[in-house]
Amino acid sequence: MVNICCIGAGYVGGPSCAVIAYQCHDINVTIVDLNQARIDAWNSDNLPIYEPGLDEIVFARRGKNLFFSTNVDQAIIDADLIFVSVNTPTKKTGMGAGMAADLAYIETATRRIAQVATTSKIVIEKSTVPCRTAQSMRTILEANSSKDIRFDILSNPEFLAEGTAIADLTKPDRVLIGCLQTPEGFAAQQKLVDVYTRWIPKEKVITMNLWSSELSKLAANALLAQRISSINALSAICEATGADVDEVAYACGTDSRIGPKFLKASVGFGGSCFQKDILNLVYLSEQLFLPEVAAYWKSVVTMNEYQKMRFTHRIVRTLFNTVTNKKIALLGFAFKKDTGDTRESAAITLSSYLIQEHANIAIYDPKVSAKQIKMDLTEPGVGTNEADVNKHVTVCQSAYEACAGAAAIVICTEWDEFKMGQTDYQKIFDSMQKPAFIFDGRLILDAPKLREIGFRVETIGKSI
Repeated sequence: MVNICCIGAGYVGGPSCAVIAYQCHDINVTIVDLNQARIDAWNSDNLPIYEPGLDEIVFARRGKNLFFSTNVDQAIIDADLIFVSVNTPTKKTGMGAGMAADLAYIETATRRIAQVATTSKIVIEKSTVPCRTAQSMRTILEANSSKDIRFDILSNPEFLAEGTAIADLTKPDRVLIGCLQTPEGFAAQQKLVDVYTRWIPKEKVITMNLWSSELSKLAANALLAQRISSINALSAICEATGADVDEVAYACGTDSRIGPKFLKASVGFGGSCFQKDILNLVYLSEQLFLPEVAAYWKSVVTMNEYQKMRFTHRIVRTLFNTVTNKKIALLGFAFKKDTGDTRESAAITLSSYLIQEHANIAIYDPKVSAKQIKMDLTEPGVGTNEADVNKHVTVCQSAYEACAGAAAIVICTEWDEFKMGQTDYQKIFDSMQKPAFIFDGRLILDAPKLREIGFRVETIGKSI
């Protein structure tokens, strides 16, 4: 029997290795983390991550061949393959602050593997990391190897979209496995190939060198974010000229060379990966003395921040140039639908700006807790403090509660329940101050029907 250990029970490690256990009943999978509360949640009926389909997979295999534990050392000792799936946040201080990835957790996990392993291991880099991180891991592991213990390192980046992670894992577009181009590297690579091809067609499991695999992850996210920033830049032109960004996106998307995906204008992209990975690419380019390349990728992030601020300015301008003491309902706080993840959510930027303008904000999101919302809005660097948040922010239990008595509604997340037919906008309109404004930051509403009800509608990428 093959034993797999995954160090890190977060958004990547938990679902990724749970799916391996679900698909391969003869493989023991142990997911470990030093955070006792997180492990307790994985062992409970309320998992720490909301992801459609995840509950069924975990509950089906937990206690059989899927285990969650804080006993990191024993899991390392027992494992044949070890996934390193720890957090790699952007550095907040020191060299590369604001752009470079903080690899402290990666190094700590690698050193722990080297320290406690009693047999040879295949170590798999699963976290999103800058190119050549595997070299650092390899140096640490090789310095601690012996004639009886050998460490082989692989790169196996994740390509999960939150909200569709289980589908992405069970029927992926591709799986990348990078290795050192040596006989030992190829042998280790094949062992991981053998795991994935238990349920994934062999042609979708792509093997390559270690450095290509690492860079491919950053490149894929950068290219996707670039498309979003491109259509958002066009949305500003649409508003100024009377063009319709949906029509422009559709026209461009019918070109087979371009395709329709990721051409949906919005208030801006968020999530744990896009901005972080682009900034990693910017920092890497600068370190490689490629300033023009760095400036090119930095412009993608600059456009994203501009789109957020442009939208918030539009809200204030439309509300007669002041939102002081006005109740504004924010529908959605997660960075996208079907997830409770709020990292880099556009709603945080919008909320911070509106709080500074002394608006009273009523927030409703079906999957984000009041505790998380307050935590996000009081994080260092957001621009608001606890006193202001407590004074100006109310977290509500429904869209109707949030909108009652509001001067305006802002759609920040494209949850299905906010769409026409799912929510009674006539009921909401009747409960609001007049004139009643609605700002669609996700292009999910039927503006003509809302205008028939009586709303004054402002939509990203449209002048009317």
